[in-house]
Amino acid sequence: MSALADRTVATDAAPLEASTLRALIDARAAFTPDQPFVLSATQDDTLSFGALCDDCRALEARFEAAGLLPGDVVSVFMGNGIQTARLLLAAMYSGLVANPLNLLCQPSQVRYIVEHSDTRAIFVADDTHDTIVEAIDALRAEGMSREIAVVRTSPDASVLPEIPALPARTIPLPRDDAPGTQIVPGDTALLMYTSGTTGAPKGVLLSHRSLLANMRNISAEHRLSDDDRVLVSLPLYHINGLVVALLTPLYHGGSAVMTPRFSARTFWREASHFGCTWINVVPTIVAYLLNGEDAQGVDLSALRFCRTASAALPADHHRAFEARFGIGVIETMGMTETAAPAFSNPFDAALRRTGSIGLPSGAEAKIVDPEDRECAAHETGELVLRGEQLMSGYYKRPEETRNAFTSDGWLRTGDLGYRDEAGFFYINGRAKELIIKGGENIAPREIDEALLRHPGVLEAAAVGVPDPAYGQDIVAFIVPNNGAASLDVAELRAHCLRELGRYKTPREFRFTDALPRGPSGKVQRLKLVPG
Repeated sequence: MSALADRTVATDAAPLEASTLRALIDARAAFTPDQPFVLSATQDDTLSFGALCDDCRALEARFEAAGLLPGDVVSVFMGNGIQTARLLLAAMYSGLVANPLNLLCQPSQVRYIVEHSDTRAIFVADDTHDTIVEAIDALRAEGMSREIAVVRTSPDASVLPEIPALPARTIPLPRDDAPGTQIVPGDTALLMYTSGTTGAPKGVLLSHRSLLANMRNISAEHRLSDDDRVLVSLPLYHINGLVVALLTPLYHGGSAVMTPRFSARTFWREASHFGCTWINVVPTIVAYLLNGEDAQGVDLSALRFCRTASAALPADHHRAFEARFGIGVIETMGMTETAAPAFSNPFDAALRRTGSIGLPSGAEAKIVDPEDRECAAHETGELVLRGEQLMSGYYKRPEETRNAFTSDGWLRTGDLGYRDEAGFFYINGRAKELIIKGGENIAPREIDEALLRHPGVLEAAAVGVPDPAYGQDIVAFIVPNNGAASLDVAELRAHCLRELGRYKTPREFRFTDALPRGPSGKVQRLKLVPG
């Protein structure tokens, strides 16, 4: 199949305005029904806008026949694929609440989410079926009476799944925002669980309004049109992968190439073969691409930019990526609670600032001190946000929802940072992860970036540990580069002394195969702290 022959250019590049995902899918199908929307990187399969709408309507009829009502939660526990995308979109189209389950969840977390989410149906693949069945059996043994339809399919299936009928309900399930029969912008479309550094996962409620706001923001920030195509290398259970790479092309009429998972070996070939015009990655992918093979013999001329998010991109990796691959990097920042991005660097490369998360994107932002007073430029404090893309709250957690916002409605991100005179924002780290050594505040990111400048270090995370003399001292966890499995600790220490000075040089270096990460890809530093 030709990489470009299947691309149909619409007569009008302007985005379609709609207030719900249902309205947007209907409008896209009416406007350009034959234009490709999702292409499979591994199967000879393409889902057009017209076919998506047809499938959504057919699945809506099956949801209704099974006894699913508007506002019910439907979970999808599968890897990336056209079927996975189809099911998530069809649930939201039908007035249901889509709940993508993270494949990296431990069995205890899966059990918790199945119980807490009040899900009524779970779509599974062969490799996730047993985990869900075991979770449901364990919950029933603990007294759960709710019936859940377990529907087996495949991420790449083209046949719509049959959904078994559920028993009629006499008592409605608890809902924070029970919708009416018609979908309205404030109805919840997405329930996505996010794990912090401690405690049980929190269910973030995102409305049609908040998702569409960010689809509009992303399209505008990156100047995306119906001729743009993105490589989907992030999982759809990741807020970035779902909103930025799958939902946003619905808004501007572009297309997405679905890969099962990120692979450094195939990444550049897939981007080239399918004529992708932009790529959407996280800093970990940047690190692996820099550590992998050059993109020699691969035509990347169609790529207009690389977008990175979910965690701070080390400045040295940013510069090295641009120099090596000749692709400009637009650094952005968001979180599950903001339906992905809240900041973006400018599209104009001359205006971008390396190391900055950029300017507010469709949101208001400020830095505040512990008394919620706005900080001056270059003064470190907590980043707070206000805007249309913010979550409605945490599902069945009213107290945590209240605590997540200031008294005047600003979302507390928990990120420490500052802004410069031009309004660009910078992140130093998480408030709970700040290292306080001898009374001095040390941002872990500063140590991470110094370690990443060592050629033998692929990833690094510094944490504070108890110390009788200083209160806290520094331990660095390191993922070595390929071929550098036996890094010399004395050499690392000497490197840090040169880069950081004695006070900020880690007391100890520990090697690991991988750093713990939450569903959004952020490193969970507190899980590295002993005890």
